[in-house]
Amino acid sequence: MQRILIVNRGEIAVRVARTVQRMGLTACTVYSDPDADALHAVSADEAYPLGGTTSLESYLQVDKILAIARERKIDAIHPGYGFLSENTGFARRCAEAGITFIGPSPEVIDAMGDKLNAKELVARHGVPTVPSFDPQGEPTPEQWRSEAERVGFPLLVKAAAGGGGKGMRRVDRPEELDEALAMARGEAAKAFGDGRVFLERYVLRPRHVEIQIFGDTHGNVVHLGERECSIQRRYQKVIEESPSPAVSHELRARMGEAACRAARALGYSNAGTVEFLLDERGEFFFLEVNTRLQVEHPVTECVYDLDLVELQLRVARGERLPFTQEELQPRGWAMECRLYAEDPDRNFMPSTGTLEVYEPPVAPGVRVDSGVRQGSVVSVYYDPMLAKLIAWGSSREQARQRLVWALRNFPVLGLTHNLPFLRKVLEHPEFIAGHTHTGFLAEHPLEKAGEPPEVARVAARSYSPRAASAGRAVEGRTSPFAEGGAWRLNGAKS
Repeated sequence: MQRILIVNRGEIAVRVARTVQRMGLTACTVYSDPDADALHAVSADEAYPLGGTTSLESYLQVDKILAIARERKIDAIHPGYGFLSENTGFARRCAEAGITFIGPSPEVIDAMGDKLNAKELVARHGVPTVPSFDPQGEPTPEQWRSEAERVGFPLLVKAAAGGGGKGMRRVDRPEELDEALAMARGEAAKAFGDGRVFLERYVLRPRHVEIQIFGDTHGNVVHLGERECSIQRRYQKVIEESPSPAVSHELRARMGEAACRAARALGYSNAGTVEFLLDERGEFFFLEVNTRLQVEHPVTECVYDLDLVELQLRVARGERLPFTQEELQPRGWAMECRLYAEDPDRNFMPSTGTLEVYEPPVAPGVRVDSGVRQGSVVSVYYDPMLAKLIAWGSSREQARQRLVWALRNFPVLGLTHNLPFLRKVLEHPEFIAGHTHTGFLAEHPLEKAGEPPEVARVAARSYSPRAASAGRAVEGRTSPFAEGGAWRLNGAKS
């Protein structure tokens, strides 16, 4: 396993490439037409064009990708997350082509891709599940209503093949059920090609707590503690941390063992995540298994002092896990937030443009996984995540303070972004106290994020005349006589 093809883009492609290169292997990647000069394309050892503009025309083109892999004598493919990372057909075709797919087997991906099957499987192995109705065939409207009463309100209508909040509707009263079923079915069919839905009890004010699991091909399975991902909007995570302020040592052991039971039942190998809801009484319920590396994996890396991508590669080439469960001991605390090109004051509408100023902060305990650089163009074609900021500290408060510092000292100009919004969340008294749940942002609506912090405008002037101009434009001063340059007669007038 010498030549690794990273079938992704953005920060995860850059992050995987760095580990591949550090291990002395060759990092290869692919790129679409808009990504020809993207950071992931220029930082890999080799980069191959896919053509096309949208994801469907480029990063989801299985035939093109496998043709490149064969032509370039690729040994293994790392799918990152999103795109083809949980595509059973792609994983199977890699195996048929003699290329190692860095992830679990196609059979495991297939089993966990259907939420109904996943829930039934883990329940048989003693993993707690939320009360639900998983229909067989097509129930009548009366049966749906009867089962909804049994499950209890509020409830969620959820897509059987879904994820990321698509095909999901909350139902608070019986009279809302019919419309929610129709809307969820339609959205699920459009997003996943599968309109099946099921009912699940809506747990009030839960925390979203997930367990990182890892298995090898020799039957060994361990967990690497928990991540709390309760700060969400539209079922998308905003801030993650490890450990969770609500999980005791005893609860961690119980949740970890439940996750490992599920993994052993599957014959799981490589990285995965078992997601749970944790209620206010300390009871936890299975949600789903993500059969890939998670966006928020860096907080686990910081707390356990591990490189999970390196571990993925070693397991994929047949090595045993280098530790036992007893040897895995967390240290300190880590938090992560996601920097997006979006406007929090306009319902988080994606933002496009050129990054005139982009200077990630550097400090002890601070890590930035970035998919862009200064001068990068952010287009309409892909997810608008620019980077992840991660901070580690000996305590939760130290990690939080370091992350706030990083947000305050990260000048980003040229497009609208969510840095001020993230600071407001991290500085909210209820977040500081650890009182988080999945409805946190709805319960604590934040005031308008406003302009970028003053530090960004001040720092902008030191980069270039173009950047300085961008900084002044933010403040509304666009006079040509205020423009900076290398030299001018008599200097500036005050």
